[in-house]
Amino acid sequence: MGSVTLDEVVAARERIADSLRRTPVLRTSIDAADGPVDVVFKLEYLQAGGCFKPRGSLNAVRHARDEGLLDDAGVLVASGGNAAIGAAWAARIAATRCTVVVPETAPQVKVDSLRALGADVHQVGDRYQHAADAAAEMARRSGALLLHAYDQPDIVAGAGTIGLELADDVAGPLTTVVCVGGGGLLGGLTAVLRPGDRIVGAEPVGSSCLRQAIEAGRPVPVELDSVAADSLGATRLGDICWSTIAGRAVTSVVVSDADLIAARRHLWDAFRILVEPGTATAVAAVLTGAVRPEPDSTLCVVLCGANTTLER
Repeated sequence: MGSVTLDEVVAARERIADSLRRTPVLRTSIDAADGPVDVVFKLEYLQAGGCFKPRGSLNAVRHARDEGLLDDAGVLVASGGNAAIGAAWAARIAATRCTVVVPETAPQVKVDSLRALGADVHQVGDRYQHAADAAAEMARRSGALLLHAYDQPDIVAGAGTIGLELADDVAGPLTTVVCVGGGGLLGGLTAVLRPGDRIVGAEPVGSSCLRQAIEAGRPVPVELDSVAADSLGATRLGDICWSTIAGRAVTSVVVSDADLIAARRHLWDAFRILVEPGTATAVAAVLTGAVRPEPDSTLCVVLCGANTTLER
């Protein structure tokens, strides 16, 4: 698969802007290991569905409809939870059917949200790949439009619209920190990088597709062992992400599960912001000092998902 371009992201913004929220930013400071750090939070968890995923899903559904590729079978997606919620929201907005396949390990709060949105929910296997294999076979039989959780051009381009909003709202250059699962969000943000902008992909040590791809020189299968694996549960970095970040100003950091749990608690204690463990990975990268502010750049952190509970 090839890379996603700026033009594709701009086209995605035109398709979805009238139906999804333009999420705000919060300029604040956080108490990192080396002292207070000024940061801009992109509050994407306030998006419809509680995560960034509806951007890519709605872009894909509307693009398919424009091309005559969406029929009565609607859409079908496999996901650890959030991509399914994005697809369900997109189907609701586009007035079409949605079938989702999630692992049996998907958090109940996400399964409940899917059913409340009217999706037909199937639970298969104990990890994303098992659900993805089942979804591909169901789509083949039904004729539904198969959406990928992260490795599909329209999905990646839709996620990239977050970067366009950040560029409009925050004076650059920007250093944007974002958690990485399969790389759909990372690829989309990279596609809209301007001169001087940088991206940092943050991952748990036990769910590090990006770090292992960089070390191997190509996307490779990874084993998962992280509390954040329900949302950062891809077992291989997406090919589109890999192609899009090649030669761009993208770096990788990893944090421990203990670090991201502490970051999640810090967001709640300091700001009453409740996010998923996966999302907290990006905050942990700053709190631990793995990512430091640069004098020529504004530090931004994308808070991309909040489909969780306080007791988690």
